[in-house]
Order: sequence, then C-alpha cells, then structure tokens
Amino acid sequence: MRVVLAPDSFKGTVTAADAARALADGWRSVRPADHLALRPMADGGEGTLAAVLAAHPGAAPTRVGGCTGPDGRPVDGEYALLPDGTAVVELATASGLPLLSGPAPLTATTRGTGELVAAALDAGARRLLIALGGSASTDGGAGLLAALGLQLLDADGVPLPDGGGALHRAHRLDRGRFRAAPPGGVRLLTDVANPLLGPAGAAAVYGPQKGASPADVELLEAGLRRLSELLGGEPEQPGAGAAGGTAYGLTAAWGATVTPGAVAVADLLGLDAALAGADLVVTGEGRFDATSLLGKVVGEVLSRACRAGVTARIVAGESSEEGVLTLTRLAGGPDRARTQAVRWLRRAGAALATEAGTRG
Repeated sequence: MRVVLAPDSFKGTVTAADAARALADGWRSVRPADHLALRPMADGGEGTLAAVLAAHPGAAPTRVGGCTGPDGRPVDGEYALLPDGTAVVELATASGLPLLSGPAPLTATTRGTGELVAAALDAGARRLLIALGGSASTDGGAGLLAALGLQLLDADGVPLPDGGGALHRAHRLDRGRFRAAPPGGVRLLTDVANPLLGPAGAAAVYGPQKGASPADVELLEAGLRRLSELLGGEPEQPGAGAAGGTAYGLTAAWGATVTPGAVAVADLLGLDAALAGADLVVTGEGRFDATSLLGKVVGEVLSRACRAGVTARIVAGESSEEGVLTLTRLAGGPDRARTQAVRWLRRAGAALATEAGTRG
C-alpha cells in the first residue's frame, strides 16, 4: 500500500515534520511493508521553511545573525537556498509576533525580514518565496523595504523611524539605493485574502491582535493609506493586507505576486507527484472546522486528493466534524492530547493502518 502523510503543524504542540514522522512511526508499527511518502505541509505561515527543508534534504538553512527583530532587538533569522536558485524566507523567523518582548503595535518593524532577503540576494538567489504568516507589525512592509534601500522621508527629508505608527508622516520616497528584485521574481505566500485598507484591511482586522487600541488602529490605517498614496500599486488586491500590509509593500515596490500559501507549498513539495498512484493520503492540523477547507493545508490536500482519485483521512487535535480522527478522543481529553501530541499521533497512525488492513 502507498500512503502519503501530508499534515500541517498542530499549532503550539508539534511541527508538521514531527507530526508526519509520528504518523509514519505509528503506521509502520502495524504495516511495516507499506510505502510511506512524508510531505509535511504549511500554508505560508510559521513552519513553511521547515516544511520546504524537509522535502529538500540537500538544502540547508542559512542562519543570519544580528537581524533587526520586530522590536529592534537583534535576532537570528534564517533562510534556505534551494538548488534551483530559489531562496525561501519565512518572515516569522525575523519579524514574528512571538519575538516581541511586549506589545508594540505602532513601532514593530519588518526590517529584519528585509535583512534576510538582502542576505539571500547576496548569496546568489535568483528568485524568492517569502512566507508571510505570523507578522508582529503593521508597517506595510516599510521596514523590509528600508532594509533593501527604499527610504520613506518626512517633510524635512529625514528618514522615518520604523513602525506603522510613523507612516502617516511620510512625505516622499527615495529610491536611489533601492535594490532590484531578483530576475526570477518574488512570490508571497499567505493564507489570508484581506486588502490593505478599510474595515477588512490589515490595521482593522489584525491590528487589535497585535495589541493595537482603537486609536492605534486609526493611526495605522492612516499610515497605510499614506504609504499607498506614495507607492501606488493595488492596495485593494486580495491578500495585500497580509503580514500587516507587507504583501502590499512588496507587490507595489517590487512587483511581487501573492499566492495562496498552501497551493505554493504543495507545488514546491511535489504533492501531486506523491499522490500519483497512492492509495491513501493522511492530512491534519490542530483544530479542524469549516474554515480548514478555505485556503488552508487540509483543504488543499483534500482537493488534490480528490483530483487524483486518492482516498483521504483527516487527523486533528480537536474537531466536531464526523469522520475526523482526533487526538482528543484517542487521549481521553484535550490536555493529554496537547501535552503528548507525538504519542497520540503515533497512536492515530497505528489506528489508520489497522483500519486500512481491515478494509484491505
């Protein structure tokens, strides 16, 4: 039997790669002769870099020390350069929300991600994939662009400080030292479709999640609007609001394209080729509900499995949906499921293998 294991991470408990390995260990304990293809997935958020590296054993992460963290403190970021010249950069490694020492809705910056991008270009990257999930900032990507040489100046010609709270004071752009985009282009991976501005935009929807008060949201909205007046582009484009508007900044200034993250990662990992001739695919995530089918990993895997005529099963930490094997049920409660996720993922793999043997 040929089985593809393509889970997302179980957020806060286990990475996608570890989830795939645990499912595989459990399966092999029951059916050791079966062929298993591990394709740990991601949707453009945290874990995308790890998923790509798991599928490309010859590619190693490159650590970049001393990047500017979202609150200005130095952090170590990393990117991966694949054999075809594609550099994969995960924004969360240098500009992610967990890197903050405390809420910084007006001052958090994406500058560190720009420093990672610059390092990848210096290393010879010919194209870029940038995973945008997990951002700490609402700066429209201004910090990232500044690290690449694009300066936002106030009315006195002084560069603005980092952070979305200063953007409303932007008077003009200085492109004199702005680096060119790589020749192979830039793809931005995201799992959201928000525009830059308005009630569904970056500030209104995600600002409060990053600690922004109603007054902060108004200031951030004004800053993003001013940035759009200077950069042009398409602030209304679906996905432009991803990562606090970083998607907008890169599309407007560098001609980047926004791509649903789960689609791009599935392509990069060769999921369709793995599904060809497979008998079963197992996917999963921490919590499965109706939104899991809307641009998320599970929905993308199920869609591709349907096209390939492959039976699919879902494993989740929790779910009220029928037909989903949950770690909560196997463990006898949510706390045990979360604290011993690997153990219960192994049990889930064994249970699915037993079920396959019964059906076979």
